[in-house]
Amino acid sequence: MLLRLPGLVFKSSWRPYRARPGEKVLTLRTGNAFPPGHPTTRLCLELLGETPLAGKRLLDVGCGSGILALAAAAWGAKLCVGVDLYGAAILQSRENARRNRLDGTFLLVRGSSECLHPAFQVVVANLPLAVQLTKVEEFTRLEANDATLILSGFKDTQEEELKELYTRAGWSLKRRLTRDEWCIELPPEKSYTWVAWQLER
Repeated sequence: MLLRLPGLVFKSSWRPYRARPGEKVLTLRTGNAFPPGHPTTRLCLELLGETPLAGKRLLDVGCGSGILALAAAAWGAKLCVGVDLYGAAILQSRENARRNRLDGTFLLVRGSSECLHPAFQVVVANLPLAVQLTKVEEFTRLEANDATLILSGFKDTQEEELKELYTRAGWSLKRRLTRDEWCIELPPEKSYTWVAWQLER
């Protein structure tokens, strides 16, 4: 695995890579976590890369391998909190943070975001639509003033209900990215196109 972003590269532990000038190289092991090459992960990373992170507190809901929080830490976030229901994901995130010497900026919690106190200046959540629909009020509770919310995990045919809920909660869509994923058969969502949003209050 080799994933190159502006000023940042993620690579597998077994893959050699010589950093270019100005690049940070992070080693990532995923185990059974969500694959870092998935279109929704890449979309979230692209939006994170466009978001000012220096000195900010970031929450990664459903952190998996920790790739999104690791990227945020490398891009200057002051504190990255990862939360996941699965113990294996927390262990993997903790090991990836330690391996890349970023554990000083990490706090990892096994459980739901409901156990956390506000306020976070950036919240990122790459979660299936069914989960996203239940999290609108929760993410609004966790946000700080002028927070940025980055969401993905759903297709372009699934956006309308979620968008309506966030509009009612006072959020505005500032940026929308898409990425197609080729499949042999048409998926149940009737679309090949994954979506990511950047929302602001």
